[in-house]
Order: sequence, then C-alpha cells, then structure tokens
Amino acid sequence: MLYYASMSTLGSVIGCVLLYVIARKGEEAAFHQRAGKRAAGVQHWIERYGFLSLLVAALLPPPTPFKFFVIAAGALGMALRPFLVALILARGVRFYGEGYFAVRYGQSATRLLAAHKLAFILASILSVVALYGAIHLLLDRDPQKPA
Repeated sequence: MLYYASMSTLGSVIGCVLLYVIARKGEEAAFHQRAGKRAAGVQHWIERYGFLSLLVAALLPPPTPFKFFVIAAGALGMALRPFLVALILARGVRFYGEGYFAVRYGQSATRLLAAHKLAFILASILSVVALYGAIHLLLDRDPQKPA
C-alpha cells in the first residue's frame, strides 16, 4: 500500500510541477487577463497564504478545482520549495489515507466515511492547521535572525 501511495504521490507531484512550470512561463499577464478584477485579491491571497491554500486544495477530493491553485502558484511566482513541500505532504497524506481505507475497510469504507463525515472533516481541518503551523515554523526561519 505504501508503494502505491508513494507512486501516486510522485506522479501527482510531477504533473503539478509541469503545470507549475508552464504557468510560470505564462507569467502574471495571462493570469491577470483571465482573473480580471479579482486578480489582485487572488495574487495577495497566494502571496500570503499560498502554502496553506495549496496544502488544503491538494488534500481535498474531486471536484475541487485543484489545478487552478497550481496554475495560480506558478503564474504568481510562488517559490518552488514551499510549493513542493505542500504538494508532497498533502498528496502523500491523501493517497495514503485513501489506500488505507480501501485496504482496511474495502467496500464499507464509503459507508464509514459517510457515517462519520463531520468527524473526518474536523480531523482534516485540524490536521491541516497543525501541518501548516509546523511547516510555517520550519520554512520561516531566518538564519540571520536571533532566536
């Protein structure tokens, strides 16, 4: 199961990096043209909460418009390192979780998730907040800043 979750994560990350690079080449001009008057707000959100936005979007199941977040991250210049960290964490957790439920519960996994959807939503939100806090502490350390 771990092998399949790892391969799924790797494939997803490779696809997202390709889309990120393509969007990066298209730059902001195309994004601003498509987003219209919302472009400034989206750009501010990505600059301030890009990591968290990508983390949450990558965790959510379809039909979440996940590729929009990947394109926005590339077009608006999100750094590659936090982009990759968010993708690897979120996709790894998601694909491992899906595999775990499939192996452990089989066909009854759907009924289990439906019966306890509020608990799963709350656990997911708390996990994202905890991951965000931990990663924020790790990525925002300035080596020249005294502790």
